Amino acid sequence: MDLLNAIIALANFVIIPATAYGAQLALGALGVTLVYGILRFSNFAHGDTMAFGAMVTVLVTWLFQGWGLSLGVLPTALLALPFGILGCMGLLLLTDCTVYRFYRTQKAKPVIFVIVSLGVTFILNGIVRFIIGPDDQRFLDGERFIVSARSFREMTGLREGLAIKTTQGITVLVAVICVIALFWFLNRTRTGKSMRAYSDNEDLALLSGIDPERVVRVTWLIVAALATIAGVLYGLDKSFKPFTYFQLLLPIFAAAIVGGLGNPLGAIAGGFVIAFSEVTVTYAWKKVLGYLLPDDLAPSSLVQLLSTDYKFAVSFLILLIVLLFKPTGLFKGKSV
Repeated sequence: MDLLNAIIALANFVIIPATAYGAQLALGALGVTLVYGILRFSNFAHGDTMAFGAMVTVLVTWLFQGWGLSLGVLPTALLALPFGILGCMGLLLLTDCTVYRFYRTQKAKPVIFVIVSLGVTFILNGIVRFIIGPDDQRFLDGERFIVSARSFREMTGLREGLAIKTTQGITVLVAVICVIALFWFLNRTRTGKSMRAYSDNEDLALLSGIDPERVVRVTWLIVAALATIAGVLYGLDKSFKPFTYFQLLLPIFAAAIVGGLGNPLGAIAGGFVIAFSEVTVTYAWKKVLGYLLPDDLAPSSLVQLLSTDYKFAVSFLILLIVLLFKPTGLFKGKSV
């Protein structure tokens, strides 16, 4: 019985939250790796792009809630999500036309694009804070739990109760759908194959008649969709706060680099590696060990390697190790 309680506690506080968080990081890392693999620069504005798409979704969600529109047990934000995606698409296409295209025609070096993307980051961050404010904004409605701890305890008779939030289930389901759709698009459609060809060899792709500007536009559209979905899912699961998305840039880039920057499959794997590492290292293991060990050996302290305040330090450490010893990542990506 104690073993079952330990497993439930582990699932409740480590496995389920890390899986949802990993799915969010994976979607964010996919956007980063697409920009790096196809447009050939590290987009440091990606975190605030997520914030912008999520902000539009939050504003439309509040509008729908004011009108009395809802999806019942599901969050109204899912109804507003397409509007957030469209808003983010418009933002990225406008940013590319007014900023990135100039440097692309000048054949600027990747480091110039990185510096420019940092400038875009600060502008987007200011815009989002000006429109919606710097504080936490909650927009979740609908049913909170798929399985509640109380009902699980009543059903099983165990001391520990398993709780699965609706947002966690939605996050995993939506992430799976997005990943399947993205890989189908890249491997089965003519546009997707053009993007892959452009990524592998730009000169050969141009000789084959591929329109580079069309590839760039489609890439930004896909990145906008992924960024908005990732931002909204994270906001539903936690809360929406503009500065948090700037902080998320570190674990997202760590996920992309750990998996192999430029490799979509690696971005997904990297997202889960980073998520499980962060949650595992910052989790207080006292409860789980209390079930598994005899009473005289049960720990009296929290048995927590790092405080949750330092969870991003875990991402930084993993990123540092990968860059030092395997810069192409776990999967074969482009050397950073």
